[in-house]
Amino acid sequence: MASSSSSTTLSDLPDVILSTISSLISDSRARNSLSLVSRKSLALERSTRSHLTLRGNARDLSLVPDCFRSISHLDLSFLSPWGHFLLASLPVDHQNLLARRLQICFPSVDSLTVYSRSPICLELLLPQWPRIRRIKLVRWHQRASQIPIGGDFDPIFEHCGFLESLDLSAFYHWTEDLPPVLLRYADVAAKLTRLDLLTASFTEGYKSSEIVSITKSCPNLKDFRVACTFDPRYFEFVGDETLSAVANNCPKLTLLHMVDTASLANPRVIPDSEGGDSAITAGILIEVFSALPNLEELVLDVGKNVNHSGVALESLNSKCKMLRTLKLGQFQGVCSATDWRRFDGVALCGGLMSLSIKNSADLTDMGLIAIGRGCCKLSKFEIQGCENVTVKGLRTMVSLLRKTLTDVRISCCKNLDATASLRAVEPICDRIKKLHIDCVWSGSEVEEEGKVETSERSLKRCKYSSEEEHCSTSDVNGFCSEDRIWEKLEYLSLWISVGEFLTPLPMTGLDDCPNLEEIRIKIEGDCRGKRRPAEPEFGLSCLALYPKLSKMQLDCGDTIGYALTAPPMQMDLSLWERFFLTGIGNLSLSELDYWPPQDRDVNQRSLSLPGAGLLQECLSLRKLFIHGTAHEHFMNFLLRIPNLRDVQLRADYYPAPENDMSTEMRVGSCSRFEDQLNSRNIVD
Repeated sequence: MASSSSSTTLSDLPDVILSTISSLISDSRARNSLSLVSRKSLALERSTRSHLTLRGNARDLSLVPDCFRSISHLDLSFLSPWGHFLLASLPVDHQNLLARRLQICFPSVDSLTVYSRSPICLELLLPQWPRIRRIKLVRWHQRASQIPIGGDFDPIFEHCGFLESLDLSAFYHWTEDLPPVLLRYADVAAKLTRLDLLTASFTEGYKSSEIVSITKSCPNLKDFRVACTFDPRYFEFVGDETLSAVANNCPKLTLLHMVDTASLANPRVIPDSEGGDSAITAGILIEVFSALPNLEELVLDVGKNVNHSGVALESLNSKCKMLRTLKLGQFQGVCSATDWRRFDGVALCGGLMSLSIKNSADLTDMGLIAIGRGCCKLSKFEIQGCENVTVKGLRTMVSLLRKTLTDVRISCCKNLDATASLRAVEPICDRIKKLHIDCVWSGSEVEEEGKVETSERSLKRCKYSSEEEHCSTSDVNGFCSEDRIWEKLEYLSLWISVGEFLTPLPMTGLDDCPNLEEIRIKIEGDCRGKRRPAEPEFGLSCLALYPKLSKMQLDCGDTIGYALTAPPMQMDLSLWERFFLTGIGNLSLSELDYWPPQDRDVNQRSLSLPGAGLLQECLSLRKLFIHGTAHEHFMNFLLRIPNLRDVQLRADYYPAPENDMSTEMRVGSCSRFEDQLNSRNIVD
């Protein structure tokens, strides 16, 4: 072959191909690196970047470059100081100029996310992009009482005539605000195809009449999510009539989420057997499914028993043939499996790819096995609060779904502690990518009936689980006992009760996860009344055995204690925070989201002095988001982390502390800290 005088490089590819390659890169740092290769790469990166989240201080918005002309999705909700009025740092006569500057820099925006403390912010921003189609509002602070009914939403429907999507899932508002606005702007409401009202900060949610009014005003909805109350003891609860109205008013729905506010507030609560029944019947469910033939995703987390639901769920297979995702909360009779030769209930929904079953008191091992046989395409499965399920049934189901299942969540099942949960998912240890388990070390697994099995029976079980090639020995219960390698596990989620230790985790069989990149740990419980733990640290050091672990979410937000002086023989939250965070400096983390523990009596969720001192030991951190408050002199500890680039305090819980009630959230304090952070020289 004749040698060429000049070598061919990536830049010689046609621009169309290069643009496609560039548009498929989602990581921000990778895109920034690409833009530094050449002028052509810079132009390609800028022309194909469609999503941008602005960080930094809102007072510096006038310095935003105008090279991101192709941005269509703009997120302004994380500007600092977090939670403050976007343009408050400017004189009133300059606020319009800054809004105009944003329009010049980002002329193609059709999707906007903004923290809206007041409708004034929307009045200034929305006229700049009259063809905007998607809006997400964020507000964790209390709604100002002087805002008139519907005042938060009037600017949206007045200035955005092409609106298609409205997301209020992180926006605290009054439920009576929205329906009259939809009636007043009927032409705009009729164009909506997506409406998310699944707001976690509600106490009672949307009333039945409000849901009916909203769906009447938005007949073309394809995606509808709402927080409501299914409890018949409440005024205007959601029952058969409301469900029928939703299905009849919005026949084009492809996604429907209806979640009880009690389930949103306490997702892990397992109701007692006498918790009561809902007002939803199987007959109405069949009518609803018949009226929604295009349904692809359905979530019904009712919070009260839906009895004899199996017949209704059987109709899903014939009525909603495109259904791929199903989540059921407190449905009884989802799969009785009385006859192993025929499927019943949800096991007939063979097209499902994601299934979540929560608080189904009568679900048994045989029901799980039937679901594994019938729903053979499942890639994601979640089970919560099902007390009759054991490791045998779940393991058999997982074995049946070995070729497809990659995402499993197991929680609140009394027969499935940490060890039992890992045994149950062992057949897919070489395939699973995401896993959640409860860190219960009490050995609460049900005693197996026949503990001594013959070696022949053990080998048969291994063969049935498609693991014969991996199993050379078995323990007395018939499960493989040799070390497991979780080769593809990338994300691990853990729940642990306050006062327990994380150190037993590797000994349960999760010691070899070579590709684990992200972990979420939720610590929950009441510290009040608990004595000092026997060991000085929670056990974060044990996570150092995962070589690729770089991202962590440490959520102590539901850990309740004394923020001020604790009674004798008890620890205040600063000492508990020291217990939780000790050892975190041994991990090579690049990103950390941290929720400090809280004192609900004084609505305080603040980083303490021991917490700040321990966080400064994370020398590899680049991003740190503290979901709470902190004093300025505690934040200055973090300046000792050499490559820290992005730090922010986010009080994203309800009710977020008001500025005039806290000495920790002052604008000046946040600005001074960010100035010091940005003035440092970062090597890369």
